[in-house]
Amino acid sequence: MPSFIVETSARHIHLTEQAVATLYGAGATLEVKKMLSQPGQFACANEKIRLIGPKGELAVSVLGPVRKANQVELSFSDARALGLKGVPVRESGDVAGTPGLKLVGPAGELEISEGCIIAKRHIHMTPADAAEFGVSNGQVVSVKVDNGQGRALVFGDVVVRVSDKFALAMHIDTDECNAAAAFGDVRGEIV
Repeated sequence: MPSFIVETSARHIHLTEQAVATLYGAGATLEVKKMLSQPGQFACANEKIRLIGPKGELAVSVLGPVRKANQVELSFSDARALGLKGVPVRESGDVAGTPGLKLVGPAGELEISEGCIIAKRHIHMTPADAAEFGVSNGQVVSVKVDNGQGRALVFGDVVVRVSDKFALAMHIDTDECNAAAAFGDVRGEIV
């Protein structure tokens, strides 16, 4: 069975154009620090944004480009550290009815009423990749991750996301990475 890279997606935020202006100042744009594995996606060179929750705060990286809705992606540990309750596991973009919090940037603050999720683990695939693996968009699979550290793990409930705009990679959060000791060059395979 073919395998794919497994990447850890640490806590981060996606911002709208309006949020960028509020947090960084009028006329500000998101500047590329480094490109990410998914085509067109990048980590920003701008300062990190501080998330302020009921019990704590965390700094997060901003990922670009701008989005239609603000979205904060956390792990369960991050949500607990912030004091957020009821943060759901969701696919990216599905933020309706989720908890919000305060965002603090170098030029301003913004209170968002919703937008905090724990990203559902997923595999990005092109249509050709999906055909090779025998899966389809939206299919839920299990993936074995083993980097030889004695912490092999099978992740269930992994959503397959197919688009010709994607590059083949699985994304897990930092809690999941730690559980599987998925550090460095890690591969996964559908089981």
